[in-house]
Amino acid sequence: MTVNSKAGSATMRALAVLASAGAVGLALAACTPNEPTTSEKGTTPAVQTGDQAPQGGLVDADNIPASGGQTETASLINTDGKSIGEAVFRPNGSALGVTVTVKAGSGIPAGFHAMHIHSGSTCNTADKFVSAGGHLQVDGHTGHPSSGDLVSINILSDGSGSTTTSTSAVDLSQIANKTIIIHENADNFANIPNRYTSNGQPGPDEETMSTGDGGARLACGQISAAQ
Repeated sequence: MTVNSKAGSATMRALAVLASAGAVGLALAACTPNEPTTSEKGTTPAVQTGDQAPQGGLVDADNIPASGGQTETASLINTDGKSIGEAVFRPNGSALGVTVTVKAGSGIPAGFHAMHIHSGSTCNTADKFVSAGGHLQVDGHTGHPSSGDLVSINILSDGSGSTTTSTSAVDLSQIANKTIIIHENADNFANIPNRYTSNGQPGPDEETMSTGDGGARLACGQISAAQ
């Protein structure tokens, strides 16, 4: 019997192509859906499942990194005892992130208002929040700015306002059971040029150095671990 060598060779080549295509198909089927590609030769991109967090860490709605539940809050009340907002404190890298939100109808006039962490632990409306004590100074720190000094908050015409800031002067353990106060006036941060004098002395006086001339206390919140 005569064997057609050309036909046999063609058949073998066809079988080889089919086998190769099948191997590629199996390899593709084994890949994770939506797996990211890589342009690096000789590398395989990491596979992320639906349960894995993306690289770079988690952030909350205020763009402050999430902290695994380490959060303290303060419910803000005005001098009538009405709940008007909230302050939230959580670690933000090496600093402490602070977000303060005041609701419309708070009774706080429009404009900038000084905001500080105070050393007291109670918000007594009967004494207009004098019970909250003075500005917080952590152990080993004296002078201005105080450890508890924060940025001023801008209140809108409807009584609402919000601000997000951070401070490296205190941490969560140092503000536990303290208070946060929103004042009547903006904080000048003792920024009084020497061309101004008080009692014959240039620059800020002692009261300005210690209070920033924030004035009366309009809102207060007791800081405690989040529930």
